[in-house]
Amino acid sequence: MRNKKNNDLEKNQLGTSLASFMESYNKEVPNNFPPASVKTLKQFQDAYPSFFRKEDEWSVDKHRKKFMDWSFSNQKGS
Repeated sequence: MRNKKNNDLEKNQLGTSLASFMESYNKEVPNNFPPASVKTLKQFQDAYPSFFRKEDEWSVDKHRKKFMDWSFSNQKGS
């Protein structure tokens, strides 16, 4: 069990592609949050370029919560 927890932590910290991040995010996002799309992820990335060292490097650990907050607030404002 401990090994799985360590593997999950490592996976969450690793950089991944936008497509992989979107797939993971959409599997785990609460129902009251909008799902991620390529369009919304690109908008988030354009709004916060300092969050990204490389253009197509996303990580669950670094970006999930920030994207959730941003997408939820943008949904409410629409």
